[in-house]
Amino acid sequence: MLKQEQLKEIKALQEICEKEGGFHLKLNDDMLENRSANRQEDFFLYEGGKLVAFLGSYGFGNKVELCGMVHPDYRRKGIFSELLEMGLIEAKKHGASTILLNAPTESQSAKDFLKNIPCTFAVAEYQMKWEVTELSDDPSVTVRPSFSKEDWEAEIQLEISCFGFSEKEAREFQQTISENSSDQRLIVEADGKTAGKMRVSDSNGEAWIYGFAVFPELQGKGIGRRALSRVVKMEHQKGLPIFLEVEAKNAHALGLYESCGFRSYHSQDYYLYQN
Repeated sequence: MLKQEQLKEIKALQEICEKEGGFHLKLNDDMLENRSANRQEDFFLYEGGKLVAFLGSYGFGNKVELCGMVHPDYRRKGIFSELLEMGLIEAKKHGASTILLNAPTESQSAKDFLKNIPCTFAVAEYQMKWEVTELSDDPSVTVRPSFSKEDWEAEIQLEISCFGFSEKEAREFQQTISENSSDQRLIVEADGKTAGKMRVSDSNGEAWIYGFAVFPELQGKGIGRRALSRVVKMEHQKGLPIFLEVEAKNAHALGLYESCGFRSYHSQDYYLYQN
């Protein structure tokens, strides 16, 4: 578990790097605030008592994403290479079969660094923000907290069928989310039957929607749009700006989010590390 002082140091360094580079770093605030105590996922480097470099590791089943930063005054000194090596060793130790290196699309310094790393471009991801839009309300689709054993199993099956997790990975991921995350776990119901799920994180004055999925056999029926509309309206009533992320290649999801009023404002590039 990270200390509050460490979280403040990360945020301060992030602001410096983003202002200098004109990009947005994806450091997953919700995951940083809910770290597990049984593995190392964060790597720090200090100079003169000041944090000058940070790398975060984020696990999703058999996949690990690595994202970090170095203070502009301390670049080209091999600092990030040192942190990356530590992150890679830890990811391999825990059996990650896929390691993705995350870099803001607009970051030239990240692209220059990655030229010397054995990796290939994998996918781009859009970060989207909701713009106030009139949303419909359909009582046949509801969203409620996940609370039962049946809900738990449905969430696991959705991770398997929609995100490519193995059953073992899905159960481990579900357990980790349950134990270490303050996210709201929500179940989507259509005509009284479980149809999908999502998580919502209210943190640092923002609402983020994660892990949104509808069973494949129920997709294309408007369930996702109606469920998303309900959650967006719920978060909007709290006065929070609302965000989510989607892979650029996922045209169906991108179209769904845009139809509900989400607009892209940043993008992240992911590079597959050649282990």
